[in-house]
Amino acid sequence: MRKKFLAIKLGKYKKPLVITLISIFILFLIGIAIAFNKRQSLLDAAIAKAIKNAKTDYNLNVKINSYGFSGLSNVRFQSVSIVPDQKDTLATIKDLEVGVKLLPLIFGSVKIAELDIHDALVSLVKKDSISNYDFLFKKKAKDTLDNNSKVDLSELANKLLNQALDKIPDDMDIKNFLITYDQDTTHFSLLTESATIANGDVNSTIKYNKNQAIWHVAGTADPSNQKLDLKLFADNQKVEFPFLERKFGLKLNFDTIRTEMRSAEKEGDKFEIEGSWSVTNLLINQPRIAANDVIVKHGVIDAKILIGSNYIALDSSSIVSLGRAEFSPYVKLTLGKNKIYELKVNAYDQKAQDIFDAFPTGLFESLEGIKVQGNLQYALNFYLDSRQPDKVVFTSDLNGSDDFKITRFGKTNFQKINNPFVFTPYEKGKPVRDIIVGPSNPNYIPFNQISSNIKNALLTSEDPSFFSHHGFVEESIRQSIATNFKAKSFKRGGSTISMQLVKNVYLNRQKTLARKIEEILIVWLIENKRLTSKERMYEVYLNIIEWGRNVYGIGEASHYYFGKNASELTVGESIYLAHIVPKPKSSLYSWEPDGSLKNYLTGYFRMIGGLMARRGYIQQDSSYYGFYGVRLKESLRQQIAPSDYVPDSLMNDEDENNGFFNLNIFKSKKDTLVKKENFLKNVFGGEPEKKDTTTKTAKELRQEKRLQRRKGTN
Repeated sequence: MRKKFLAIKLGKYKKPLVITLISIFILFLIGIAIAFNKRQSLLDAAIAKAIKNAKTDYNLNVKINSYGFSGLSNVRFQSVSIVPDQKDTLATIKDLEVGVKLLPLIFGSVKIAELDIHDALVSLVKKDSISNYDFLFKKKAKDTLDNNSKVDLSELANKLLNQALDKIPDDMDIKNFLITYDQDTTHFSLLTESATIANGDVNSTIKYNKNQAIWHVAGTADPSNQKLDLKLFADNQKVEFPFLERKFGLKLNFDTIRTEMRSAEKEGDKFEIEGSWSVTNLLINQPRIAANDVIVKHGVIDAKILIGSNYIALDSSSIVSLGRAEFSPYVKLTLGKNKIYELKVNAYDQKAQDIFDAFPTGLFESLEGIKVQGNLQYALNFYLDSRQPDKVVFTSDLNGSDDFKITRFGKTNFQKINNPFVFTPYEKGKPVRDIIVGPSNPNYIPFNQISSNIKNALLTSEDPSFFSHHGFVEESIRQSIATNFKAKSFKRGGSTISMQLVKNVYLNRQKTLARKIEEILIVWLIENKRLTSKERMYEVYLNIIEWGRNVYGIGEASHYYFGKNASELTVGESIYLAHIVPKPKSSLYSWEPDGSLKNYLTGYFRMIGGLMARRGYIQQDSSYYGFYGVRLKESLRQQIAPSDYVPDSLMNDEDENNGFFNLNIFKSKKDTLVKKENFLKNVFGGEPEKKDTTTKTAKELRQEKRLQRRKGTN
């Protein structure tokens, strides 16, 4: 009964429903017909508006010889030129045809279905500071975001990526597309002889600097499903970028680089991108990274990138592979008024030899060829909130299995300090002289013949826990990070005596990121595998470190400054020698011409002496711990001359931490002159000297004389 009732009711409305649907369809067809007939006028209006906007917003003169529809949804342009006002021609295109997908267009989305470009030229020219492409960096007022407005990074990333994918055509045919760049002595060109996309397959042939190299981009593209798999390689040679070497001193080349995007989607309040990046035979050479060519034979990162409303992160499920070694990184940057930096690295238990074999060739020279057995695992945890830098979290743990050991040293024997050896200090990259570290050197002082005063003073100032730590002091590193972050520059280092010893004995003096990491690895091996004793390490350290210009070792230093043996050094003399270790070349600037120390050092003496007393090394002293009893050897006093300035070379001692924490790969420092007293007070304590506002500079005096002459002529 119910079915019969429904059938009667549906039958009642069937005819009006059919009529309505037919009417809508007819109206839709009429709309399409009208749009089709009007499409040329609509295209004319759109082209005119685009040309006007290019002129108004960017001062670009766009000319199109002819254009029109080719098929239902394709538009063809012929003889197109783009010329910025009063500048060189930016681009010319002989033939350009673009087709869009109709269905997405109905809903307001522009997706490219077809793209053909034949005989095109893009010429980028820069003369002095003026270029014909600077409009690319011009911001329109309406595009400027309100400082108080919040940008959802996940929404922005999703929008930008999808806009980019929408512009990848299903079918593409590019022939003879030339891009040139000219700036002073820098010139290069890229000629795309052919580039095609057909049925998702990507192929291209690109000539770099005519026939200097032939590159290929090949793979697959499925932008509708957010999938890409592309690789770049060259015919019978590496892909190279000479421009980077000329511009930044960065030599970079590789056999093949591949990028794969497996998915990209918005889930809830975060945008996720999954993919992988790999490279074969990557070569990098940049003086700030390493001294030699660094070669990565094969490296892969399988990654998940997360973008939230206010953060960007590399998920901990990501895996980096170098050879047979693997580790999982986690990186997160939270943006906002205050930034949060997070970094975690986990290298789970794996064969130690696989890890050492994975090190890129040329990165850690002293470790090349080393043979080990057993397993290693590593964990790093770093967290810094810019609102609370003093609460920075830093832990770093490298652990070996019980059977871990070195079975054969590589290029360097890390046990060489157990016997007499030759130490060669360097000055500005050049060897100073060879120094025998052993009994045959009359200036070599055995540990038991060195005054306990200098041993304790140097431990107090440089590394109080040297005899109890295993090469590193995490708290010192943590405090160094916090101090330097707050100062926005290097103010405090975290190197231990172990690290300074390794730097001087086993490594070159070039300040590179690779050398710092190599130093850490060697320290761990020496300390954790007990390749030498702590006492021997400290003995060698005291006998090789620099204490002044061409003064090396405590034996030379005690005679040079005080004309006595190292066993006879007083508390005051020892505190003085300890304070010059960070900046040994400035040692003589601490003295008055009569051989007494300058008064600003009393604060340093009180601090180090007080610490020594609290540790039980010496007795408490209310008279600055021997400060007033320290006297420079008389023959040196004639070298003490008043000077208002300390040259920049004195501040550029090869200080390890300064070089590492101020690492800047693409810029060099400019020479400066600094007031001597202010410089020394910054290094050793005390208030900087205030500028004398009553004394006029030479420039001010010249300006005053010119002004007086002008007044005299009026």
